[in-house]
Amino acid sequence: MAEGYETIEHTADVLVKCHGATLEECFETAATALFDQIVDLDGVNAVRSCIFRVEGGDREELLYAFLSEMLFLFDAYGMVFKEFVVEFEDGSLRCEARGEQLDLDRHSALGAVKAITYHMLNVDPQEPSVTVLFDV
Repeated sequence: MAEGYETIEHTADVLVKCHGATLEECFETAATALFDQIVDLDGVNAVRSCIFRVEGGDREELLYAFLSEMLFLFDAYGMVFKEFVVEFEDGSLRCEARGEQLDLDRHSALGAVKAITYHMLNVDPQEPSVTVLFDV
């Protein structure tokens, strides 16, 4: 188990359960788990910052929108992130993500995540934890 999350057996995709002291930490850990599937985070430097906001009708929609935005930033701009600060504000989520541009001469690519899925997506504020299935 990597720090803050565990990978759960799944037939074709990657299912992770993320833990934290708060729900915000669980979301941060889910973002770490996402990029942990894509690149070896030990080689990533947190030298650039990206701040964005997403909205959702409930916590599951916020988690989906948040991770989808992270994947978009990777796919569209080649950004890989390793540090996250998530804050919930009036039904929205604000994130500051820190990382850098993917450089295959320096970064070890691990795999591809095609999409975030709603299948098995769960936010448990009582535990707190979140469960996410990455389509790989």
